[in-house]
Amino acid sequence: MKIKGYDAIVIGSGHAGCESALALARKGISTLLLTLNLDSIAFLACNPSIGGTAKGQLVSEIDALGGQMGINADKATIQRRMLNSSKGAAVQSLRVQADKIMYHTYMKETLENTPNLTIKQAEASDIIVKSGTVKSIKTAQGEEYECKVAVLCTGVYLKSRIIIGEFTKNEGPNGFSNATYLTKSLLKNGFKLMRFKTGTPVRIHSDSINYNILEVQKGEDNIQTFSYTTKRAPKNVADCYLTYTTPVTHKIILDNLDKAPMYSGIIKGEGPRYCPSIETKVVRFSDKERHQLFLEPESMSTKEVYVQGLSTSMPVDIQKQMVHSVIGLENAHIMRDAYAIEYDCIDPTQLYPTLESKKVKGLYFAGQINGTSGYEEAAAQGLIAGINAAQHVLNAEQLVLKRSDAYIGVLIDDLVTKGTNEPYRMMTSRAEHRLHLRQDNADLRLTEIGKKYGLIDKNRYNLYQKKLKQIDLLYSMIDDKYGTKSKMAELFKSKNESFSTNGLTVREALKRSSITIDDILEIVPELSTFPYDVLKEVEIQVKYEGYLARQQKQIEQAQRNENTLIPKSIDYNKIKGLRIEARQKLDTIKPMNLGQASRISGVSPADIAVLTVYLKLNGKNL
Repeated sequence: MKIKGYDAIVIGSGHAGCESALALARKGISTLLLTLNLDSIAFLACNPSIGGTAKGQLVSEIDALGGQMGINADKATIQRRMLNSSKGAAVQSLRVQADKIMYHTYMKETLENTPNLTIKQAEASDIIVKSGTVKSIKTAQGEEYECKVAVLCTGVYLKSRIIIGEFTKNEGPNGFSNATYLTKSLLKNGFKLMRFKTGTPVRIHSDSINYNILEVQKGEDNIQTFSYTTKRAPKNVADCYLTYTTPVTHKIILDNLDKAPMYSGIIKGEGPRYCPSIETKVVRFSDKERHQLFLEPESMSTKEVYVQGLSTSMPVDIQKQMVHSVIGLENAHIMRDAYAIEYDCIDPTQLYPTLESKKVKGLYFAGQINGTSGYEEAAAQGLIAGINAAQHVLNAEQLVLKRSDAYIGVLIDDLVTKGTNEPYRMMTSRAEHRLHLRQDNADLRLTEIGKKYGLIDKNRYNLYQKKLKQIDLLYSMIDDKYGTKSKMAELFKSKNESFSTNGLTVREALKRSSITIDDILEIVPELSTFPYDVLKEVEIQVKYEGYLARQQKQIEQAQRNENTLIPKSIDYNKIKGLRIEARQKLDTIKPMNLGQASRISGVSPADIAVLTVYLKLNGKNL
């Protein structure tokens, strides 16, 4: 039954689907969002936390480009902390414990009140392709919607099944229905699929926890928010707690390994290396006597507590023994059993850096269907796929973020250039320019790009320009301000820093590693008229000035290869001197520029040298 079509159709309403649909609709594109269940919109199926190491940077980048995750995460925050605050600015990341019920509610409310966006509960069953271009989407309910572009954001729902011991069931997370038809459609359209696995721990009743013997973890107040539009920083209204496994826990696991689906062969999918199950940790790190577990509230309106670090797919009786062997959980009541979940995803090397498919024009992919794990990675991809799908409809320039632009650029480049053989997660170590790609400066790096692509409105842009002016003014002030010499000398003495009797400007003082902007505010109180985020931004730029200058040179050097574009029409088989493996890899990946080509596994520096010469000699004729 063909019915009214839309310019764009987004399949899936997880974190990728929400950002994609919002980006399309906000750019004036008539958009249909298809979801298996309206109650699963932006559902925090695993840990109800947003942010974390490198992931916090992703959320701030989404916000700076005009996305929604940071705004709603700030509104739903019940606790927030800055991770790695004792380390350098390059690895500091914001992490919040979100109220999972409120986050879903805020995002659903956002979608429902967005012009140009229609939401429909229905299961997409088939992608109709004609002459290599997506033309329509069919639903299992018998409807067919014509479209100019489609974005697939199916998350972990694609032919998914949950596994608890020997029990398996074909369903999605948290008891939601899975997507049963699209796998066949993807295979029909020539896509290579993979089978991945993730898992989630037990949820226990708060009243059954012995908090008196646990280590409390409080939130922090004087730290940044995810969104630079958030006027009032969220309050810390909940505590998290730290506990540990015991030797008894480990013995229970080792004595029952034959019942673990990961080891018995029931689980076929590849699991995440950086977020392993507790049984994998006990086996892999057999020298450790205990492992950290974090008890984190799921919502202010429920007694459910998430046991981070205790992910497992063991049978329920073994799960109960494991939980009761943990310090403080001796009498804990399990409200939801832990489970593993397997699902289908695509090989992401089948995508361009725009996240458009190389096989089907107008078909974009975002989120865990691309082999990633994590809400933040999904939302970041969804935003870029949504922007580029809109640009496709408008016949306008598509957005490709470079590795030096954003963690989002690193994420997408890793996926489409290198691929992944396990659920991919973002880490600071993946970003070679991480000192430049800090959380605090995401708005400074990306707001102009967000404005160019139509997602930064006038009010947001005015906030950004105001911040730039405040930074410039503060810079001029710290070059002239000295502070009282006696107080400055006293500060330096307390920090074991040598002090010049000629006096030091605030800027010179901030270059000392042990002296912070908070110390300076005690001596030069007039600087406190500046917003704290501006003060911290200038402090970081001053402290790392030399390192930042050095990294900027590295970025400029790398940019030469990024600026050397490779035409889509190039025939690698005609390039003499390229090794056979290099020809095959280059033809498969179809890199957009020389920089991307140089990062393909199996393409050597010698191959890049040959390709560089060929492009110089033949570039105009390609």
